[in-house]
Amino acid sequence: MGIGRRRPTAGATGTAGATGAATAPRRAGAARLSGAARAAGVAAVALAVTAGTIGTAGAVGAAPDGDGDTRRPGVNRLEGVWQTNGYGIIVEIHGTAFTTYDVTRISCTPGFYSGAQVGAPGRDGTVRYGQSGKAYASSSVTPRGHDRAVYQEDGAASAREFTRLPGGLPAQCRQPAPQDALASFDRFWATFEENYPFFAAKGIDWRAKGAQARAGITPQTSTDDLQKILVDLLEPLGDAHTALGRKRPGGGYAGVFGGLRPGTAEPTDELREQAARAVAAQLLAPEQTFGQGQLGVGELPGGIGYLRVSGFSGYVEDGPYQDHAAELDRALDLLLAHPERLNGVVVDLRLNGGGSDELGLRIAARLTDRPFLAYRKVARNDPADPTRFTRPQPSVVRPAAGTTRYTGPVALLTAGSTVSAGETFTQAMAERRPAPVRIGENTQGVFSDIMFKPVSADFVAVLPNEKFLTRSGSTFDGPGIPPNVRTPVFTPEELSQGRDSALTEARRLLSAGAAGSTGASDATDAADATDATDAANAADAANAADATGAAVSTAAAGAGSR
Repeated sequence: MGIGRRRPTAGATGTAGATGAATAPRRAGAARLSGAARAAGVAAVALAVTAGTIGTAGAVGAAPDGDGDTRRPGVNRLEGVWQTNGYGIIVEIHGTAFTTYDVTRISCTPGFYSGAQVGAPGRDGTVRYGQSGKAYASSSVTPRGHDRAVYQEDGAASAREFTRLPGGLPAQCRQPAPQDALASFDRFWATFEENYPFFAAKGIDWRAKGAQARAGITPQTSTDDLQKILVDLLEPLGDAHTALGRKRPGGGYAGVFGGLRPGTAEPTDELREQAARAVAAQLLAPEQTFGQGQLGVGELPGGIGYLRVSGFSGYVEDGPYQDHAAELDRALDLLLAHPERLNGVVVDLRLNGGGSDELGLRIAARLTDRPFLAYRKVARNDPADPTRFTRPQPSVVRPAAGTTRYTGPVALLTAGSTVSAGETFTQAMAERRPAPVRIGENTQGVFSDIMFKPVSADFVAVLPNEKFLTRSGSTFDGPGIPPNVRTPVFTPEELSQGRDSALTEARRLLSAGAAGSTGASDATDAADATDATDAANAADAANAADATGAAVSTAAAGAGSR
């Protein structure tokens, strides 16, 4: 169950994401997109919404906080109402139910996901929760004293902080939200205004654009008209983690818009087939596939291993994160069956639509014999101040124990269709030693978990709210991670001739023993060189005081105002 996060893949249900707005499957609030779903916002909405169940938050008040049995095993010490630090979510835990609400300074509405307790609480008070309709748990909440708790989603590389709301559920959350076009627009605009972290980097004056768009809304504005207004606001962002879904008459949502970085396109099925043939032409034998086709293992001439990772989710039809991890391990066990015989490894991420960051770190753990920092994650946590973030939460790659590992030269193949978790893996590997050589094109430039936020009876908005920081405090959001060696990637010219220049170059460098000595800069240097983002915000994030409860208190105080 995810309350505000990442991401399912095409043809498979992904693991739910982390807390955020109820982040889904990076993230019980929203869903995390994986695979092809994250590569395009439209696909992400259609797939993730199909995989999830919209929470039907009721008007149930917070259960009383009794102290009598709260320390005994089997007693749920989490009963009550909680606010996430960032992500704009209120969580109500009542009995076995886990219900989310999306909150802005002007609204509190039912969240995207609901869930239910699985099993009895542990001795430390930890309660496991599963997404509604699922028989297995996918997240946990652990109390830290009476008034704080930590939410951890299976497969997520970081946790979320909860703070108890002593007053229970704000009155505004118990009232039906107005559904006219103006009220729906205001919730949509406020959701982005209070959570989206990249307006300044993209040169977007969201307030000015919002005021202009709002002026055109009248009582006669139709649902179709409102859809166009919302899409017109999203399109200039050029962000593959932004999308808009519209409710279908038969249930669920259809994607009506999905952002992409200018100059990039969503890979077609035909391109994927042609790309597979171009790769196969260089393999010594057909690749062995795992994870419902999401993973492929092969061998290249010269004792070079080949690992294709088309997504970081969707490895099993339906199951907990642990099942996905086990399937990944099967592929890695084959790739690294005899690491001493390998002269290099190519990891092909060029058509990777994303998924679970933790699965990416799991691969990295098989490719090192020493711990290293993957990245540090922050999330916007002050609705009124876009420079304030949660304190950085580090993710560290630790060598996998009790299994084979490979520590020699690695080449990573990347492209504009390397998206989200494909990019966080690429960023993490930049800190490995020896550093991999990146070959191909810039990645897409979207790293955050995504949040699914219903803004009206008809529309659900998808957006990011996090940054993945390098060692120096920079990020690659926007332009993406650049390659060390730039080559064509699956261009019409290359595919028509059955060529794959990126894979050929990787073979050349690895065979020459040059992959670790090409002058490849690490992620930090590349970020500085490409001006990927403004590091000043990251510095502020490191010292930012928590803004927990800010959105709730403001919303409760200003209920009904627009």
